[in-house]
Amino acid sequence: MSVIRLKGQADRRLRAGHQWVYSNEINTTATPLKQFSAGDQVVVEAANGKALGMATINPNTLICGRLFSREVGAVLNKSLLIHRLKIALSLREMAYKGPYYRLVFGDSDGLSGLVVDRFGDVLVVQISTAGMERVKQDIIDGLIEVIKPEAILMKNDGKMRTVEGLDSYVEEVYGTVPQEVFIQENGVLFQVPVWDGQKTGWFYDHRENRKTMQGFCDGKRVLDVFSYIGGWGVQAAFAGATDVTFIDASESALSHVEANLQLNQYEGHSSLMNGDAFEAMQSLIADKERFDVVVMDPPAFITRRKDIKAGEGAYHRANQLALRLVAKGGVLVTGSCSMHLQESRLHDIIRSNTRSLERFSQLIYRGTQAPDHPVHPSIEETEYLKALFYRVHNNMGL
Repeated sequence: MSVIRLKGQADRRLRAGHQWVYSNEINTTATPLKQFSAGDQVVVEAANGKALGMATINPNTLICGRLFSREVGAVLNKSLLIHRLKIALSLREMAYKGPYYRLVFGDSDGLSGLVVDRFGDVLVVQISTAGMERVKQDIIDGLIEVIKPEAILMKNDGKMRTVEGLDSYVEEVYGTVPQEVFIQENGVLFQVPVWDGQKTGWFYDHRENRKTMQGFCDGKRVLDVFSYIGGWGVQAAFAGATDVTFIDASESALSHVEANLQLNQYEGHSSLMNGDAFEAMQSLIADKERFDVVVMDPPAFITRRKDIKAGEGAYHRANQLALRLVAKGGVLVTGSCSMHLQESRLHDIIRSNTRSLERFSQLIYRGTQAPDHPVHPSIEETEYLKALFYRVHNNMGL
């Protein structure tokens, strides 16, 4: 078996439970990286030669090793994949009654570089590493054996594939995948564009936060910013909101909002605003519009550590505009899927904005990712989602 050897003390993270090996942690004199091809499976050794486990390797990336087993001699193949898939499935079946969830969440399920979302009998798979790409057929075969789906779509067009030196493609690999699939979340029906939508087509991670949001919406006016296909706003409508406004830059996404409102037989008033979210919010402010519930769930403004300063500025501007649109005594729901933005920093952004706007806010709920996005205790990168709910008042002299 091929071997990579770490530098002195570079094994500390792995011994603590992490699964990643960085290229600058490898003793390239003893084990040159250039001898490996992307996707090779290797033994990882500490500086003293003690084996730490098995990993897939990509010599061309910063995260060049991803541990898949602590057992030396283990092989990432169909048998191991089936075993991990069964464990992953058991968690989701314990947490949810219906077959609508993230079935595999990468490192947290012991399958670094693999994401699988389940939409009933249709699976959408995303592979982001060379190691997983090598065993693509084993993944397909394993999913067919464990889940017995009617169809599988490979949605392999994420940014990480470029980093890994992998081609981008979307491919139907089993059965016939429709353009849209149907799911149910918190009692609400949605049609999801798995072929053309963002990522796998849907974001299950905010499921519990959207359920909590429903409790604030009966008889209220609601604004859903960065709405995509209406995950928040349609659930607000279902929960009794009398008026829901959706803002998104994608005309196609807003067409799905309209379809999802019809799917749930919404009889209230709805408005669709197609365009830049910042400009749309400024337009609503100029028109003196106010909403009882404002949901601010933007895409990741911080994707890399070096983007933190600029990204925090974007979160600051977005939430300032959102706060100006919250009616007296209303609720702001603000979210972030940026791993590099700590919850405490998001809270500080809201605090500073409420002070500058002479508003008074109360943090009333903290939310995180749903159980189908489990957090690996040793891998902080798997804990990324934040949702903070604030009640917003006038200054109150405080």
